[in-house]
Amino acid sequence: HEKLLQARNQLLGMANQNPALQKVRPNGLEDNSQFFIDLDYEKAKALGIDINDINKTLSIAWGSSYVNDFIDRGRIKKVYVQADAPYRMSPKDISDWYVRNNKGEMVPFSAFSQSHWGFGSPRLARYNGNSAFEILGEAAPGYSTGEAMAAIEQIASKLPEGITVSWTGMSYQERLAGSQAPMLYALSMLVVFLCLAALYESWSVPIAVILVVPLGVLGALAATMFRGLENDVYFQVGLLTTIGLAAKNAILIVEFAKELHEKGMGLIEATVEACRMRLRPIIMTSLAFILGVLPLVMSSGAGANSRHAIGTSVMGGMISATVLAIFFVPLFFVLITKLFTRKKAAQ
Repeated sequence: HEKLLQARNQLLGMANQNPALQKVRPNGLEDNSQFFIDLDYEKAKALGIDINDINKTLSIAWGSSYVNDFIDRGRIKKVYVQADAPYRMSPKDISDWYVRNNKGEMVPFSAFSQSHWGFGSPRLARYNGNSAFEILGEAAPGYSTGEAMAAIEQIASKLPEGITVSWTGMSYQERLAGSQAPMLYALSMLVVFLCLAALYESWSVPIAVILVVPLGVLGALAATMFRGLENDVYFQVGLLTTIGLAAKNAILIVEFAKELHEKGMGLIEATVEACRMRLRPIIMTSLAFILGVLPLVMSSGAGANSRHAIGTSVMGGMISATVLAIFFVPLFFVLITKLFTRKKAAQ
């Protein structure tokens, strides 16, 4: 306990000097004065005293023990037995207490025990079966929760061997979600692909749409890095949103080009005509969404870091997906359509 307490104080000292952290503090009661009674069990056994009798005496004298109920003027009252107040107000009063042995003799506590003052924790906490201290803290203004967690882990690496940190609450969920992010991204793209394949009953159209998603992701990453933000949970939410929005812009062009091509228009002519007809809807919807997340990008006050992460990633992804999609979506659609047409002709 003493070594763990020293390590905790060392971590708190370094954390309070780190600019990425603020309000780092222990949660719980500090060690305080405690009165210890050390029993010599061999002496007590030699004197014919049962250990249970010792425990009962201590419990009754300093605490109390329920005896029974009795009726007083029609009301039921409980009976408790306890040492009289003058004999339990000071720790030294233990020298005046006696315990009856198996021979019926009264043996003083001083014959088989010693008492002393010390310091100890009023509550010994455990986490995953190990002794632990709970520490709370926040990310300083201008820093994300990811940066704050990285700072704590860096500080913890300087602690003595055998002392580690573990995350709980929102920090644990953030760390858990961070390790699952690649799977969530892949799953979201797979869902988009399968939905498009079922909608258009074709494999070429979904592929042409999905190829645009990396363009939006690059924009989200570039905007986030430009503002110095971290890859935290809020950024990942914005990135998932960008995947859907980037696919939406591509669908506006690909769907119209596919309809024109099926009506007999040439592939390139149909694609160019689709771009011309869908340019205004793409710009209008994208601009409306970009302006919609602008308050998140420029927000201030409590919780601004989370709003910055979501707004910046979505805005950067939408700008990239809009500007680049106008040029790359037609290219992807023409190439994929020609590739699948050649395969069908070969078959």
